[in-house]
Amino acid sequence: IKADNYAFVHPYDNWNVIYGQATCAKEIYESEKNIDFILVPIGGGGLMAGSILSTLAYSPSTKVIGCEPKGADDAFQSWKSGTHIPQSNPQTIADGLKTSVGKINFPIIMENVTEIFTVTDEEIIAAMKMIYERLKIVIEPSCAVPLAVVLANKSYFKGKRLALILTGGNLD
Repeated sequence: IKADNYAFVHPYDNWNVIYGQATCAKEIYESEKNIDFILVPIGGGGLMAGSILSTLAYSPSTKVIGCEPKGADDAFQSWKSGTHIPQSNPQTIADGLKTSVGKINFPIIMENVTEIFTVTDEEIIAAMKMIYERLKIVIEPSCAVPLAVVLANKSYFKGKRLALILTGGNLD
């Protein structure tokens, strides 16, 4: 769509955006080898789809784990049912993950994600605090979701090499 010489670029359901977001995982694989799991937050799915594509290309033995808030778990519900279920009235502190998974991203996620875990807002806040206390980094709630997943599922990840994509610091 063009109006006044501007073109709309979808923020997550666009191949060029997905390819651009794929560089996050690519940079991880360039610096670290033998990663068992890469944990990625899921909102619209662009970062997840890009991370999956990079994993398939650069580290195919790595398992991709999706991370979502329980109050905005359309990807989890869709993955479990095998049918695209759009987001319905999301209620979560992780406002960056309130969007529905995009049409381009959905099949990529469905065919390639190993597991999708969900976490509560309380678990997200605890992960935010841990990152602030230990790393002195201010992060947004959406950013804390992968760490919250690890903390809530310690036995699943015990003894494994993990990479977590931390996504932003937009916090009021």
